[in-house]
Amino acid sequence: MGLHPVAGHFISEHYMFSKGFETYSYYGILNLVTLNVGYHMEHHDFPNVPGSRLPMVKQIASEFYEGLPQHTSWVKVIYDFITNPDVGPYCRIKRKNKGF
Repeated sequence: MGLHPVAGHFISEHYMFSKGFETYSYYGILNLVTLNVGYHMEHHDFPNVPGSRLPMVKQIASEFYEGLPQHTSWVKVIYDFITNPDVGPYCRIKRKNKGF
């Protein structure tokens, strides 16, 4: 993974930074070079929508995404992952029922 700022998206997508929320979006400038990979909640809601259209999904359905926790910096995600004792490799939601 590494300390490159863009590597923060791997951590930001599925670790619990806010209790009860297991996935987050990032709407910052780095989406321009990562093909909108930061629009993660929108991707989960509409997995067949191309990444280039995910900002439009957020715009059209903004009432569903406003107020949800989001990351403002992938660098801060990495920093928090390393320094915050409440966030780390074991901070994931575990489900009792497995999929198929």
